[in-house]
Amino acid sequence: MRSFIYKSLLLVMLSTTSVFSQSLKGKVVNLNDQPLEAAYIYNLNSESHAHSSETGVFTLDNSKQGDSIKVGLLGYKTKVIVLDAESFNSEILIQLEDKLVQLEQMVITEELNPLNTIVSLDLMANPVNSSQEVLRKIPGLIIGQHAGGGKAEQLFLRGFDVDHGTDVSISVDGMPVNMVSHAHGQGYSDLHFLIPETIQQIDFGKGPYYAKEGDFNTAAYVNFSTKDYVRDSKITLEAGDFNTLRTLGIFNVLNNRDRENAYIATEYIASNGPFESPQNFNRLNLFGKYTTLSQNNEKLSITASHFNSRWDASGQIPQREVDNGNITRFGAIDDTEGGETERTNFNVEFSKYISDDLQLKANAFYSNYAFELYSNFTFFLEDPINGDQIKQKENRHIFGANTAFLKQTFLGKTDLNLEAGIGFRHDINKQVELSRTANRSTTLENIQLGNIYQTNIDAYVNAEFEFGKFTLAPGLRLDYFKFLYEDQLQVTYTAESETKLIASPKLNLFYDVKANSQFYLKSGIGFHSNDTRVVVNNSAKDILPKAYGLDIGHVWKPTKRLFVNTALWYLFLEQEFVYVGDAGIVEPSGKTERLGMDLSLRYQVTDWLYFNTDATYTKARSLEANDGEDYIPLAPDFTLAGGFAISDLNGFSGGLRYRYINDRPANEDNSIIAEGYFVTDINMNYSFDNITLGMTIENVFDVEWNETQFATTSRLQNELEPVEEIHFTPGVPFFIKGRISYNF
Repeated sequence: MRSFIYKSLLLVMLSTTSVFSQSLKGKVVNLNDQPLEAAYIYNLNSESHAHSSETGVFTLDNSKQGDSIKVGLLGYKTKVIVLDAESFNSEILIQLEDKLVQLEQMVITEELNPLNTIVSLDLMANPVNSSQEVLRKIPGLIIGQHAGGGKAEQLFLRGFDVDHGTDVSISVDGMPVNMVSHAHGQGYSDLHFLIPETIQQIDFGKGPYYAKEGDFNTAAYVNFSTKDYVRDSKITLEAGDFNTLRTLGIFNVLNNRDRENAYIATEYIASNGPFESPQNFNRLNLFGKYTTLSQNNEKLSITASHFNSRWDASGQIPQREVDNGNITRFGAIDDTEGGETERTNFNVEFSKYISDDLQLKANAFYSNYAFELYSNFTFFLEDPINGDQIKQKENRHIFGANTAFLKQTFLGKTDLNLEAGIGFRHDINKQVELSRTANRSTTLENIQLGNIYQTNIDAYVNAEFEFGKFTLAPGLRLDYFKFLYEDQLQVTYTAESETKLIASPKLNLFYDVKANSQFYLKSGIGFHSNDTRVVVNNSAKDILPKAYGLDIGHVWKPTKRLFVNTALWYLFLEQEFVYVGDAGIVEPSGKTERLGMDLSLRYQVTDWLYFNTDATYTKARSLEANDGEDYIPLAPDFTLAGGFAISDLNGFSGGLRYRYINDRPANEDNSIIAEGYFVTDINMNYSFDNITLGMTIENVFDVEWNETQFATTSRLQNELEPVEEIHFTPGVPFFIKGRISYNF
């Protein structure tokens, strides 16, 4: 009898548990029934929570009839629903209504990554219309253009002169932008194929702390995601100083059918620039994306794009020639510099739920890339007759794929999120050339010429253990590289190869003090690969120099309208071993360390006025040089960027943006200084009906500033001895352009 009673009680308890504790399945969409990613779903009774996937799907555990569920996402009105019996019979559909983005909506502990959310807020508050401005959305990232508008920007971040991407990993929709073993330098990242109006989200992280990120992720990574759909079609025309013209067209092809979207975007830009020798710059971008969702929430996206650009350039000019009046700041010593480049991309993305708690995400891509650049940095230093012009050229094919599995489970009573993935990338880079040329037409001598084959296979795993207010996130990444170089300057067939395997462990810790206050500690090891030609010539020495990093930070909202992020960080590189593509030589600079502090502020002054600023301080030093000779050239000490944005004030919108970088050493002993600058831009827009009129002014105070500068040894044709000093590319003067857009 007693046994029967115990069994009956156990049966009642199990029945009660099944009735009162269930899994709620649902989907979050906007009013156009498009899925919303990263919405926060919170059970106000059981305190269980979940986030919606990129297809809008979620599973919320520990829910029962009568519970209240809060659903929120920045840019949408928060919604609270009460569960009834029908809620558990099928997938519930939750529609969120658009709302003017407000900082006070943000709850730090509800966000997957609060810093990414802030960047998304910046993008919505002050949209951009150039690929250069897109990178400036990353807090602390400074960029500079120094070759006629067509060359990839030079990047500065966390005490790095990143060159064109050596220490920052960049991707678009899972497709890498950084070029390995590039003709102009390792990690070269030309983002100009990305049309800014197609950007949906920017995901970034500073430091080598992320198992999903591999090659070039030492200072940071930046991943861009493009929109799956556009609500309206749009045509834009811009015109301004220096014969500048930009046209943009975005066309909604399928008019957002049920579970099916497609759009095409095209962009054309032309400009002569402020230089005395016209840049003759033009660029054409074509982009198309098709997305479909199946009845069981499988998502398939197919993207195709093509980009072509050509330009002339006045190059970097020596300060002495400007000082003595021989040329102006916008003059040239050799105005036959310039180049052309193109890239064609195909990318397929697929995601599905294998089960309620297991998701698959994958993409496969192909890129064809061509590049040809003519430069002259030293004028007549090496060749007093023909000059020192060089040509860098390549034609590359890139094949790759990435696959990730995301699992939500429990370890005892501890929530556990697991992510594991594998991927590969294979580059075939034909006829990689470095040559001495004259007048951009005659090849005088081949310095390097060959074929490069480089393969990277990776695997990673990352876990997140949630212990109440604590989250512990260990991770591990493995990368295998195969480098092969065929030297075509040798009389007989010559092929050299090397292989390397590297492990990169990570460990991150987060502590939620309360809903709007979070401390974090991030640590990890990262790396960047070296140029294949360097690898095979150095017999496998320093192929993948490691970077060891540590961040201690705090993210909090002391008031509803104020957001603050502070971070102290340290980064040690066991070898800065850089291939200098301009000369075809290797410059190992030994061990280095960088330490610094980041500060980010966001303040919603009023419902329509938004303020943001980011400040960084860095000390960067070489560890294998004598005191006073241990400066890292061009490493920024202090940067500041921010501004105000006005959103939808009786049809008006706009903003003021400023950026500052201080004076910094241009060489190792700080005897040559790269001058800092403070530049301010403004934009204004007025919308009525389906029309928007706008105006942008760059460098509104018309300050003289050097966008990029280097300590270079050069010799002019009339000089007997070479001179080492600052050579620079001038920043744009006061520049105004008007804009008209029509939505339909």
